[in-house]
Amino acid sequence: MEVLNSFMSWVFKTRLGQIENFKKNPIQTQKTVLFDLVDAGRKTEFGKKYNFSEIKSYQDFANNVPLFDYDSFKPYIDRTMQGKQGVIWNTEIEWFSKSSGTTSSRSKYIPVTEESLEECHYKGGKDMLSLYVNNYPNSKLFSGKNLTIGGTLEKNPLNPQGTAKAGDISAVIMKNLPIWAQFVRTPSLETALMSEWESKIEKMAHETMNENVVSLAGVPTWTVVLLRRILELKKAKHILEVWPNLEVFFHGAVAFGPYRSLFRELIPSDKMRYMETYNASEGFFGIQDQPNSDEMLLLLDYGIFYEFIPMEDWETENPKVIPLQEVEVDKNYAIVISTNGGLWRYKIGDTIRFTSISPYRFKISGRTKHFINAFGEEVIVENAEQAIAFAADKTNSSILNFTAAPVYFSTEENQGAHEWIIEFKNPPEDAAVFNAHLDDELRRINSDYDAKRYKNLALKEPIIHFAPAGLFEKWLGKKGKLGGQHKVPRLSNDRGYLEELLDLLKEEVG
Repeated sequence: MEVLNSFMSWVFKTRLGQIENFKKNPIQTQKTVLFDLVDAGRKTEFGKKYNFSEIKSYQDFANNVPLFDYDSFKPYIDRTMQGKQGVIWNTEIEWFSKSSGTTSSRSKYIPVTEESLEECHYKGGKDMLSLYVNNYPNSKLFSGKNLTIGGTLEKNPLNPQGTAKAGDISAVIMKNLPIWAQFVRTPSLETALMSEWESKIEKMAHETMNENVVSLAGVPTWTVVLLRRILELKKAKHILEVWPNLEVFFHGAVAFGPYRSLFRELIPSDKMRYMETYNASEGFFGIQDQPNSDEMLLLLDYGIFYEFIPMEDWETENPKVIPLQEVEVDKNYAIVISTNGGLWRYKIGDTIRFTSISPYRFKISGRTKHFINAFGEEVIVENAEQAIAFAADKTNSSILNFTAAPVYFSTEENQGAHEWIIEFKNPPEDAAVFNAHLDDELRRINSDYDAKRYKNLALKEPIIHFAPAGLFEKWLGKKGKLGGQHKVPRLSNDRGYLEELLDLLKEEVG
């Protein structure tokens, strides 16, 4: 295994020169990406509609192609899912990545082409390993197994009899991995892609607890659930008693900060490393390339052309859109992408803040909408408003105001939760019934929330506090924000607002 580890480390380091090239020549790299994409899309229905053959510059591209969000781009995706090819990309699209939905859909489906798999998602995984072994030359990363917690696959809902398939992006990637990559990972592919999460975690624990696991990759939420089950089965105090050679956790999808202390207890070693990635259904965007940093390197030669909307312009009718060379440090931008997955000037809903422009490094700063994504559930404001309206209607109650935030995993609790404070005009007769309707409706309209709530594996039922009349107004007054232009934040991914309101609630009720 030592020989294999040395060889694999050398192989992955060979990509470093290309990474250095796009770091040194970012604008030229992005220009090349743009015109490669336009050339690929020229003969598609989309390309013909927006006159790709006339595009000779970035400005032509920006003038010809409008901005899209999921709802406005969905007709193109739906036609592709129904089996029509050549709509948005020039090669056959056989896979779709499923993630949480928008106001009109329980789930959204993002096209995944062969090009986006090979030149984006897989390249991202290879570059992650390249940067890691370069930063840690004494790593034994290839001396054991990588434990990966994948998602699930499903039939194409718009064409169940067709050849195109759908699933979480992690499942799509895992299903299509080359043989050599399957050899160095655990658990078995069959187990990793199981759809029933309780059985899946149990089987994963039994399959992996006697392996020589040296690295973990996945979402912190499910990783914690799995590690705790393994500790129970092995009757171990911490995970290094099970896997003494474990050295790194490659993580993404949710903010890692709230989980850091929990992982420190599960893996009590100063030598344990954590490396953040930014890999979404739409593409692989960033990797933490420096040890002990909270910044990520923007990946520029992955078949993704980036544009940015300054957040101060986000809600204007015709927002200002700028290419990479015009971004500034310490400003919040919404990301717009055109990709080798067939997305064109697509607003993904994430915001970032650049920490450096030489090279281009950034931090994820949030979403264009208020949201909770502490466990990978991606609950947006529209989800919350729809669910709370449904619960109010079912219980003959009426609501004045509400806010919600996550309750993170703790050393005592295996699950997280969403905690709500709701101010009613007419409260429901039975709080438990209201809570059940709210939870059920959220599960119905948001597939990611539903997956995390399944048998309380990651999320338990919501915690709801009924607020006395005037609580939110009093809170706004204390913050000097009374007035029509100030609103209560509906959702927050941290507990700042909620803790302030809970303190005020304690004062109010004595």
